[in-house]
Amino acid sequence: MKIAYSFYGEHHTPLKHFAKQLGIKYAVTMPQGGKYTSLVPPWHYMSLRELKQEMEDFGMEWSVLEGVDFIDSAKLGLPAKDEAIARFCTLLENMGKLGIKTVCFNWMPVWGWFRTRVNVAAEGGASVTGFKMEDVKNCPPPACGPVSADALWTNLEYFLKKVIPVAEKYKVQLAVHPDDPPVSCIGGVDRILTSADAMYQVTKLVPSEYNGITMCQGTFASMGEDVPDCIRRFGREGKLFFAHFRDIHGQPEEFVETFHHVGDTDMYEAMKAYYEIGYQGVMRPDHVPTMYGDDNSNPGYGINGNLFATGYMLGLMESIEKELKIKEKEGVWNG
Repeated sequence: MKIAYSFYGEHHTPLKHFAKQLGIKYAVTMPQGGKYTSLVPPWHYMSLRELKQEMEDFGMEWSVLEGVDFIDSAKLGLPAKDEAIARFCTLLENMGKLGIKTVCFNWMPVWGWFRTRVNVAAEGGASVTGFKMEDVKNCPPPACGPVSADALWTNLEYFLKKVIPVAEKYKVQLAVHPDDPPVSCIGGVDRILTSADAMYQVTKLVPSEYNGITMCQGTFASMGEDVPDCIRRFGREGKLFFAHFRDIHGQPEEFVETFHHVGDTDMYEAMKAYYEIGYQGVMRPDHVPTMYGDDNSNPGYGINGNLFATGYMLGLMESIEKELKIKEKEGVWNG
């Protein structure tokens, strides 16, 4: 298992130093605002190479590219869809050339990741994000008009048929992220990846060893799914390529994010499930609380919250590893 940090923007520079001190060797990021990215687009080879070198200078391996924001026309099936797909294919080619092994993308056009509140009070004056469907019930449809679930499925299949051969050629894993929040519609735009079964369906649309998912635990939890069971299900199918370790309290139409140890999920059992499936991929703490000493300009990605989450994750891992060693010694573990 490879614990990683996500890096987005200059405010995460201190986290690189903490990563080195904590022994975190893997990075999740997307080109933005660098020497080359101010001149060429993020799918360009020079943009990727520059950022890869920056990570390596901090002693880190760039393992997952996350934050693809230029494929909405493909999601919506607009006339420019093939241009967007061509750019994504160029991204995959350049990732393969540079040894960046996984790309996390989503199929949430227009609204994307969505929260109605970003400063919900949590323990000791910390703040977390939250979603309440009631807050968006009067949200108007976008300029492109309503978007149906059928259209989204059709467009996703078209996209996958175009990009998977390129992913296979350059050996880059496609790790689709579930819809967050996992509700059926926001502002006239349907959402389709709102259950474990829907995520499984994506992996069967265009079968490939490079077509898999991001196990965003908080999203699966807000779906009402059993998170450890989902980890086992997708892991045993060989479809779990990337993991977000976080938790929530609530249901799809109303939930809040939480500190990692106080949400609805049994996080010990969730972490243990990764060991049971022999997961060797990247996992990062996600949507951490904004704690004392951090501002809330980038909700969910504060420095101190990341440090807390990392300590919690490493503690779980050590505990589980010791438990499994005892069971192996007693002859009751065959994971």
